[in-house]
Amino acid sequence: MDNLAPADHPIHELIRRRWSPRAFAETPVTEDHLKTLLEAARWAASCFNDQPWSFLVGFKGDATWQGIHHCLVPGNQAWASGAPVLMLSMTHENFVQTGKPNRHAQYDAGQAVANLAIQATALGLLIHQMAGFDAEAARRRFGIPPAQTPMAAIAVGHPGDPDSLPEPLADRERAPRERVPISVFTFADKWGETAPFT
Repeated sequence: MDNLAPADHPIHELIRRRWSPRAFAETPVTEDHLKTLLEAARWAASCFNDQPWSFLVGFKGDATWQGIHHCLVPGNQAWASGAPVLMLSMTHENFVQTGKPNRHAQYDAGQAVANLAIQATALGLLIHQMAGFDAEAARRRFGIPPAQTPMAAIAVGHPGDPDSLPEPLADRERAPRERVPISVFTFADKWGETAPFT
């Protein structure tokens, strides 16, 4: 199912096609596709090239998938059970070289997942990132060390049929996509003053 972004200005077709579905087809995601997604994440920009991201990856039916699914909030468990791959993104909070706090780590991990999302779209896959999971349960389940911060659970798969979802999720899947206009978040001169070119 395509759900193209109604962009106000020209953007790349992959960005228009990237969205976060809840309905996934049963079609498996191949290991080769997963390696390509992670390679795209690998080449994201990061402060001092520190690459402060890590991923746990589970295929439906294996222990990692089950563990990630168990850590999701119930509302996400309901639809994510259809995803053939579940991932957990994490960030290392200290620079590898110095051990000092890296205040850019979470920003950089977000860039890695953005690369992954666009690569997924190019392959005909879609991802849905979730804040709704129990990070402490994930720490316990997977032995995640204190310096690593679980950031998001991620469902990966091929687009599915919205009719497979319970209401009101099916309606949300079909709803038009909306974003605030660029004039709301683009400033010039000082904070809160809309940039004239917008």
